[in-house]
Amino acid sequence: MSTPRNDPLIPVPPLWIPLIPIAFLLASMGITILVFGKDPHIPLALTAIVTALVARSNGAPWSALEKGMLHGIAVGTKAIIILMVIGMLIAVWMIAGVVPYLISLGLELLNPKVFLPATCVICTVISLSTGSSWTTASTVGVALMGVGNGLAMPPAMVAGAIVSGAYFGDKMSPLSDSTNLAPAVTGVELFDHIRHMAYTTAPAFVLSLILYSIIGYSASQSDVSTMEVQQMQSVLSAQFHLSPLLLLPPVVVIVMSVMRFSALPALVAAVGAGAIIAIALQKADIADLVNVMHYGYESSTGETSMDELLSSGGLDKMMWTVSLILCALSLGGIMEGGRMLESVAAAILKGVHSTGALVTATVGTCFATNIVAPDQYLSIIVPGRMYREAYQRRKLHPKNLSRTVEDAGTLSSPLVPWNTCGATMMSVLLVNPFAYLPYAFFNLLTPLFAVLWAYLNIGQAPVKKDAKATSPSAKKSNTDGCL
Repeated sequence: MSTPRNDPLIPVPPLWIPLIPIAFLLASMGITILVFGKDPHIPLALTAIVTALVARSNGAPWSALEKGMLHGIAVGTKAIIILMVIGMLIAVWMIAGVVPYLISLGLELLNPKVFLPATCVICTVISLSTGSSWTTASTVGVALMGVGNGLAMPPAMVAGAIVSGAYFGDKMSPLSDSTNLAPAVTGVELFDHIRHMAYTTAPAFVLSLILYSIIGYSASQSDVSTMEVQQMQSVLSAQFHLSPLLLLPPVVVIVMSVMRFSALPALVAAVGAGAIIAIALQKADIADLVNVMHYGYESSTGETSMDELLSSGGLDKMMWTVSLILCALSLGGIMEGGRMLESVAAAILKGVHSTGALVTATVGTCFATNIVAPDQYLSIIVPGRMYREAYQRRKLHPKNLSRTVEDAGTLSSPLVPWNTCGATMMSVLLVNPFAYLPYAFFNLLTPLFAVLWAYLNIGQAPVKKDAKATSPSAKKSNTDGCL
């Protein structure tokens, strides 16, 4: 996956030009979300219009901007399709009793005092196995949100632990698309990239577990009563036929992922397995399945809190997120087509005079890309391409760059509500990224370790004179969806 070659006839604009749409985006987003309490779609659409007008005034032809916009949308097309399948998956797993069974099992096995670190570890294991943070959040993540609700844990804390675990596993899994994309863009062998990430991910993950243990213990001081837990379990048992057979659909996802199936067929198979279980165990009919896959599952237990918890999923309910992603990708594509991101990167590099400053600049660019060109692919591709020569000039191995774009690009993407990943997490976990951001410890700590190690010269691999920076195997990546 790559961005289109920039037209050399389009001038790279001076820095003040891209700052106009960036300032407009931040101002309109702030007013719309913080003042009016409205959704971010219209600010993104208006910013895309402003960006196009500014780019045209700088001499960029509409054809180039249109090409950039269409390419930006194309980058996220597979992710959008996967998101639509996830909507159907959640609904089918609800009516089949898969998610309710996982919730019941979690209420039985998990202690409130260890719930947050356990949640992080569980999501790590699933994400390592599947290579997909999206799949992890939409399956076991949904169930863990339900368990957290039953244990009276703050939803933002639970969502933060889910996101941390899901993205740690995603980063360290050779099955992950972003983990394959980063070394492919920078010319690094895949497993060299994964091993090199341990310098930043390992201490960040350990510290995250310690923090989850501390805040989890504090948050659980007012433990939910055993009676309340038993009441939730009895409601679930009355509504669904709970059986270990309900673990079959999650097993299907994990097995197919380990067998190197792409995310999309694995999720479709999980939908099919869930549908069979729904018919066999819950006595659902075809009409019921068609309805919930389209409009989502509507719980009717009679318990308001349980009904709110279980009523979710459906293709229709994912359209809010799909439209948000389309607006965001259009904006990012126009900025790319107008060479605005290049301008910002060039300005940043003028002030870079050390390894620490270079890594800091890379981290900042990844963060900014996730905000103004909101897709994790672009946050890897754009900085990876722009800073490659700068790392070479400082005689730093490209794996330092591949690690840094993952540390910052991949991990900041679920923290931005209008980013493709942030929007997905919000749709699945039903918690705004701004709410769980303070508790997504791994996502916050890893970029900090990247900057700290760079200034301390820890884990900064030099270029070996007898080694080639690029590897043929690095060019063959398995990048098939923003997961």
